[in-house]
Amino acid sequence: MVPGHPHFERNVNTKTAPEKVVHGGKIRKVLGETARPVIDFSANLNPAPPVVSPDFSFRHLASYPDDQYIVLKDALSGVFGRPAEEIAVGNGSIELIRLFALAAISEGDRVRIPQPTFGEYEFSARLAGGIPARVGEPSAVTFICNPNNPTGELLRRQDLLTIRKEVESDGGILFLDEAFIELADPRESLAGSREPALFVLRSLTKSFAVPGIRFGYAFGEPDLISRIEALRPPWSVNAFAEQYALAALERYSDLEYSRNYISREREWLVRRMSALGIDIHPSSVNFLLLTLQGEVPGLCASLLTRGILVRDCRSFGLPRSIRVAVRTHDENILLIEALEECLP
Repeated sequence: MVPGHPHFERNVNTKTAPEKVVHGGKIRKVLGETARPVIDFSANLNPAPPVVSPDFSFRHLASYPDDQYIVLKDALSGVFGRPAEEIAVGNGSIELIRLFALAAISEGDRVRIPQPTFGEYEFSARLAGGIPARVGEPSAVTFICNPNNPTGELLRRQDLLTIRKEVESDGGILFLDEAFIELADPRESLAGSREPALFVLRSLTKSFAVPGIRFGYAFGEPDLISRIEALRPPWSVNAFAEQYALAALERYSDLEYSRNYISREREWLVRRMSALGIDIHPSSVNFLLLTLQGEVPGLCASLLTRGILVRDCRSFGLPRSIRVAVRTHDENILLIEALEECLP
């Protein structure tokens, strides 16, 4: 069937999809439009990641990856104490969000998504036929990002367990995205909780500062994991991503240094920004949500002329906010200097 064929046109015209989610990570596009160096404060990556030495030899490309990812899941099992049948892997956390939605949400199911938060939850839920739940209405799935993006708020483990019980009592599942937990406080994680009605998502992208690798993983009860693995396209984790993940898991404990570094730099940034009169949302992780008095697009444009790329948060429903990453100390100094010049 080809475009222009009547049956093709009928099928296309009767199918609707939500608008694609706006993401950060625009540095490549920006660099193509400007001749000056740009520091990317729009992407929330670890400014002090562990040193990882993966085996990127050509021999890994000479055959297909093991689509069951037995070695990789064994390595994840060794770090997190979860059996392989409770582990899913994917091409970044986005793939696993989509697969979870397809596996857990049916047409017309209600889903609960506290706002503001990462837009992919609602997008994936809608693609699967889900509908946002009204206040007081039971939901098939509750999505929580912890720490939350874009606010940086961290919910405590005990509070999350209480939420999980409430969700389960309504017959639903708690989807918990912990993409930033290693850069905040892993003691609040539920990754080790073998609870029913709980699905925990993780990613290497933020903690090891490797967005180009595209590797995500998740933990859940075996039946749900089996459905997700069945839906996942074969070999979606490429050979180099697998090798990087295996090497990174060997340096997992080194993330403690990253957390301490981020905490010091975040506190320094908060002091300097507070002195500028900026309203800063309390954060436990490697980014800050700033609420401003003036127009956000104008400020973003002014900062970019000074080589600073920040995240415009209008796509989160926050028209007066920007989000900035916590980067190295020298880079953070440049951010403060640019803000001093650009703020009215």
